[in-house]
Amino acid sequence: MSLAAIVALVVIAVLVAALAFYLIWVIVILRRLTDTLGKVSFGVAAIAYRVAPIGPVVTEINGDLTAVAGALEDLGADLVSLRPAHAY
Repeated sequence: MSLAAIVALVVIAVLVAALAFYLIWVIVILRRLTDTLGKVSFGVAAIAYRVAPIGPVVTEINGDLTAVAGALEDLGADLVSLRPAHAY
């Protein structure tokens, strides 16, 4: 076997080893990422479970505040109509 063939085989072996190393490293990173995403997903589900009872309460508060906003607009209109014309 010639020297060029031996050098080519060594270079190919080094390239294959480097590719294998980086592929294994990517696998490790992806497994860590999967673990982290699982924890995040569990946390989001827990938050959704904890805030589920808030929806009806917020709807009730929104209805009450809509009534208050309407009353304040009526009060503002009444105050504008009571303002003397020379107040400007």
